[in-house]
Parts: sequence; structure tokens; C-alpha cells
Amino acid sequence: MTGGLVVLALVVIAIFIVAGLYNKLVTLRNRFKNAFAQIDVQLKRRHDLIPNLVETAKGYLSHERGTLEAVIAARNRAVSAREQAAGDPGEPGAMKELRRAEGELSGTLGRLFALSESYPDLKANQTMSQLMEELTSTENRIAFSRQAFNDAVTLYNTARETFPSVIIANMFGFQGAELFEIDVPAEREAPKVSFS
Repeated sequence: MTGGLVVLALVVIAIFIVAGLYNKLVTLRNRFKNAFAQIDVQLKRRHDLIPNLVETAKGYLSHERGTLEAVIAARNRAVSAREQAAGDPGEPGAMKELRRAEGELSGTLGRLFALSESYPDLKANQTMSQLMEELTSTENRIAFSRQAFNDAVTLYNTARETFPSVIIANMFGFQGAELFEIDVPAEREAPKVSFS
């Protein structure tokens, strides 16, 4: 009789442990999905600002149509990648495509900003400077949101890969999540300062 109670107690304890680990993994997965939702909001804001920026620059850069078209094409690819990643945040293929598309967009925007420096009238345009300021502010928000997302993904992946959670994760199909890192080499380099 006592042997049966001990076995029953062990089974109940095992059920509680499994349920606790499962719930922890679900909580951490939901946390990184929520963190991606914050990135998604900021990326959408960024993507919504870009057509206004291009439209403002169009009048001044009429013979630079190739650059403007490249920015719009890169923006459209980034919107598509963002929508795909929002469907399953952390999924490696979607996150890699999002990183690639956002890196390409950053590169084309950089070319547009560099080009706008050559046009004093465009540089002085109130709408253009306001849009560039909003875009800069949005970039900062994206960076903070990306950091929160990467922190949440790291916590989730660590919990998913440690013992005994790894057993529960494999049993219930919890997949690893991909970080949202920067793919633009220029963004990774430290700025060069010269006092000469």
C-alpha cells in the first residue's frame, strides 16, 4: 500500500515538474513574440516614413531616379520580410530574410542621405529635415526593441536547451528562435575619429 502511494506521489510530482517546465517555455516564447511585436511596430513606422521621404526628395533629385527607385524597392522587400517574420517571430528563415532586407534598406537609405547632402535646397527643406529626424528617432527605437527581442530570445533558447527543459521542449516541439542581428557591416564598425 505505501509502495503504491510513493509511486503515485512520484507520478504527481513528475506531472507538476513537466507542467511547470512546459508553462515556463510557453511564457518565454510568448515574451519573445511580444518583443518582436514591438520591433514590428517600429519597422512599420520606418517603412511608412520612407515613401514621404522619397516623395519630398523627388522634386530635388529628379535626375537621381535610380537611387529613389532603389529605396522604394528595398522598402517593399523589407515590408514583405517584416510581414513574413511577424507571422512566426524567431523562425530562422524569416529572421534571416528580415535581416537581409532591412540591411539592404539601410544601405539604400544611407545612399539617399549621402546624396541629399549634395543638394543644399533639399538639405534645407523643412519637410525633409523633419522626416529625417523622425526616421533617426525611429531607428533608435528599433535598436532598443531589437535589444529587448534578442534578450527575450536568448532567455527562451537558454531555457529550451538546458536540462531538463530540453526534454520537454523536444517532446512538445519547441523550436529554437533566431536573434535579430545587424547585417549591415557599416553599422557594426566603430566610427573613426581623427583630430588631425
